[in-house]
Amino acid sequence: MITKGVKELVAAADSEIETVSLEDAKALIDDDGVVFVDIRDVRELDREGMIPGAYHAPRGMLEFWVDPDSPYHKDIFASGKKFLLYCAGAQRSALAAKAIQDMGLTPVAHLERGFGGWKESGGPTVDRPRRDK
Repeated sequence: MITKGVKELVAAADSEIETVSLEDAKALIDDDGVVFVDIRDVRELDREGMIPGAYHAPRGMLEFWVDPDSPYHKDIFASGKKFLLYCAGAQRSALAAKAIQDMGLTPVAHLERGFGGWKESGGPTVDRPRRDK
């Protein structure tokens, strides 16, 4: 039997991380010092698109991509920029932001209401870029 559910985990994460409002996030979209990080599954990106300029880092690989000692490390996470994570509804991104903040990566935040809220509020979206095979 579990002792904490997802709601409790997300609430605990939310109490320790920065949450950026949809309106504030829209103002950051062209800020070179901020990287929007989409942690959703590629199928979600294919189905719904993503925020323009966002970097896709699947949730299952995020900690490995952040860790400079990992063979999977991605240089973008050593850029010194602010990372604004988002998922579909702001639950996975809360947990992910807490995890990488606990790893020592700063500054890190997540998007209020996630990609769903972004779209509902009229935020711009683009199709996921296709990679050459």
